[in-house]
Amino acid sequence: MDSSVSFSDFDFTNARRVKRVEKFLNTIGLDFPSSIENFVIAKDGNELIACGGLDGKVFKGIAVAPRRRGEGLILSIMTRLINIAYSKGIKDLFIFSTPNNIELFEGCGFKLIENCDNEIMLMENNDNLANYKNILTKERRDGNVIGSIVMNANPFTLGHQYLVEQAAKKSDWLHLFVVKEDLSEFKFKDRFELIKKGVSHISNVTVHEGSDYIISNATFPTYFIKDKGRINELHAKLDLMVFRNHLAPALGITHRFVGTEPYCVVTNNYNKNMKKILEDPDGKSNPIEVVEIQRVEKEGRAISASRVRELLRVKKFDELEKIVPATTMKFLKNM
Repeated sequence: MDSSVSFSDFDFTNARRVKRVEKFLNTIGLDFPSSIENFVIAKDGNELIACGGLDGKVFKGIAVAPRRRGEGLILSIMTRLINIAYSKGIKDLFIFSTPNNIELFEGCGFKLIENCDNEIMLMENNDNLANYKNILTKERRDGNVIGSIVMNANPFTLGHQYLVEQAAKKSDWLHLFVVKEDLSEFKFKDRFELIKKGVSHISNVTVHEGSDYIISNATFPTYFIKDKGRINELHAKLDLMVFRNHLAPALGITHRFVGTEPYCVVTNNYNKNMKKILEDPDGKSNPIEVVEIQRVEKEGRAISASRVRELLRVKKFDELEKIVPATTMKFLKNM
């Protein structure tokens, strides 16, 4: 490596330097991941020639100027980013990037999870995925129709409850995954408990804690950014490929159930991608049938978690009682 190259790190509060990284990424045809918290850059004199960022436990925005590739800059960037992550107590790490440097990242101790259309890929630095699949395998059940639902439930409504009830009726066993990422108004531990209580009357369902491998900042970083108005289809496809090729086989899942989505563009597009990807017969694993269940309505309007949050803000508890289970209502009143 050229001795004139210098490295430095900074965080997202340094607006001037962050803007420079954004411009650098754009000049080489890459989007700027705005959620990055920590940055490492390499400069030759005043010229920025490489960069990388850390978003929670996920490395993003790792890039080198085309004419400076092959100089070991990525390895140096990664080493510094790993040290930053470790200093923050983060040991389980992911790389979300383009696949052209898979071998180089493997040299940094990372393992490939999925390569999506040779445009984006996800890697991790340990055996957590294998360990998670082993945990799921212990919850496997026999049957011809093994259903699944992935649910955020922010918070759990009568609409969510209806979806689970209908899916359970159509399944020999139903696996319900609760999104674990804490980027919603209601915390994971509260959402998880409300869902468990709300489906406790259903005998053939297992409620699973979500993980980094299902609608998370690693697999689907744009899911929670509602103001974009659309999702990045590659992100959706990556998340769904991880589900189909890794999680579903561990549980023998044959079906995935979703509710129709009349309001949220992000979720509606995700459902459309779900059918294309999970039902594809040419995947690495068995296709999964996607079953859409009509959303339950109250007074001519589909029940939604966003409606619950809206009514909660203005304290209209009489209307809330019509669209949430008693267990959710008790929680909301205690808030």
